[in-house]
Amino acid sequence: MTTPESFRFQESPVEANSIADVAWWGVFDDKALQGLIAEGLKNNYDLQVAVARIEQARDLVAVAQSEGKPQIGYQTFAQGANAITPGVNSITSVNYGAFGGLLNAAWEMDIWGRIKHSTEAAQANLLGQEDVRRGVMLTLVSDMAAGYFRLRELDRELVIAEESTNTFKKTFDLFNDRYQAGKDSELPVTRTKAVYDSSLADIAALKRQIAQQENALSVLAGRSPGPIERGRLLTEQVMPQTPVGATTDLLKRRPDILAAEQVMVSANAEIGVAEANFYPRVGLSTLLGAEGAGIGNGLNGFGIWSLALSAAGPIFTGGRLEATYHQRQAFWDESVAQYRKTVQVAFQETSDALVAQKTLVNRRQALEIQITSLRRSVDIALLRYDAGRAGYFEVLEAEQQLYPAEYQLAQTQQDQLIAVVNLYKALGGGWSMTPEQWSKPQ
Repeated sequence: MTTPESFRFQESPVEANSIADVAWWGVFDDKALQGLIAEGLKNNYDLQVAVARIEQARDLVAVAQSEGKPQIGYQTFAQGANAITPGVNSITSVNYGAFGGLLNAAWEMDIWGRIKHSTEAAQANLLGQEDVRRGVMLTLVSDMAAGYFRLRELDRELVIAEESTNTFKKTFDLFNDRYQAGKDSELPVTRTKAVYDSSLADIAALKRQIAQQENALSVLAGRSPGPIERGRLLTEQVMPQTPVGATTDLLKRRPDILAAEQVMVSANAEIGVAEANFYPRVGLSTLLGAEGAGIGNGLNGFGIWSLALSAAGPIFTGGRLEATYHQRQAFWDESVAQYRKTVQVAFQETSDALVAQKTLVNRRQALEIQITSLRRSVDIALLRYDAGRAGYFEVLEAEQQLYPAEYQLAQTQQDQLIAVVNLYKALGGGWSMTPEQWSKPQ
């Protein structure tokens, strides 16, 4: 496939280094997050399923290879009988016996490459499953990091909600005192009381979301739902440098692309198997054994052996072989299309992460400036209200604009961190590490 010279929205020039070269524990400096991910890589059940599938694929390679080796077997038998023959003066009883032992061997000569191509298909499947496991690891690391930052963002929202509740309570007390003193009407009291009650409802909703997010992270870590240890606050997280490297490296690092490539290799080999099935199977077989029979006390035995060259092939199969061949050709075409789509999706995901990084910086800066102005407007509104120069609505409006803006800033800070996570995943992060290194952070 033809790859672009650079990623869309890539601002820095193309360089050899990439954030994908960094081990996952070197991306974010948060010990709690690192410990959580390490626990997940050790205990996650999806990862255990992927490992088990690798073992299955490895055994299937051995099964395919075994067909190209001599097949040796044995057979034994023993039989006894008794016959009673009536005579003139007596009854005669005669014992019969038979026994035998056979040792046979057969070997198929892989003239047309059927066994060879079958083994290639099994080996490609094994390599593909290895890439699937690395993909599961990368997805698990990314999901746990994104989930952790979502949890810290909810923690931040809870702090903002509690601060806003305290502010609305003070405003309510202020308006209520003025109402009780006969300096104002009851309308400001009821309005501020409604806003205060709404903020209490927000706190309850946030606590529910935090507990559910902890449960989700616990399951990813392979343990029962429970609390999650926290590390750095959302506002304390350090944004890492994110070089992207060359575009061609994406095809060599993304586990889903590598797995799709192995599907193509397997599909191509299966065409070879289907083609070889049109031709006869040629093999050698041998037989070595002994048989014997006995009547009464007598015993007679003899040895047997044979050596044969055989060939067996199809003449008419009702179109089965042709249909199988065309089906595997069609599957090859499917695997090629799927590979190309996987590559395109990889470039899309990388571009999405890059544009998120670029635009979220400007959004965060604008929100920080807006929040500074809104805090100042709240202070001015309260001073004007105390001086009798403004009504209650001006105070409420200023407060109700401030806290949603703070929520948006917290969400933007979370989005910035998740954009780094998504970029690390899109570039095939940790591509050079072995499975053992993935599970054992330095």
